[in-house]
Amino acid sequence: MDIANIMKQAKELQEKMQKIQEELMNMQVMGEAGAGMVRVVMTGRYQIKKVAIDPSILNNKAMLEELMAGAVNDAAAKVESETQGKMSGLASGMQLPTGIGMDEKE
Repeated sequence: MDIANIMKQAKELQEKMQKIQEELMNMQVMGEAGAGMVRVVMTGRYQIKKVAIDPSILNNKAMLEELMAGAVNDAAAKVESETQGKMSGLASGMQLPTGIGMDEKE
């Protein structure tokens, strides 16, 4: 494999990475807790855009606090999972020369 081909693949990889990063930043996921009693919508930038709380728990401060934390953590885990899923497929298909494997340890 020649250097020009490697440079072409690197440029393609960079373009794909930029596209994936844009997609991730613009995505929205829903996290929930308490069987949907608290729901939050979070962006790929970990910003909360919307919160929905079941009125039946408004008088229970401790439960509300616990469910809010759970819903935010659920949404953050979904953002992380989406990010890992998209990034893991990024380098697949690249034909690296022997000895430049991504999984090799130095």
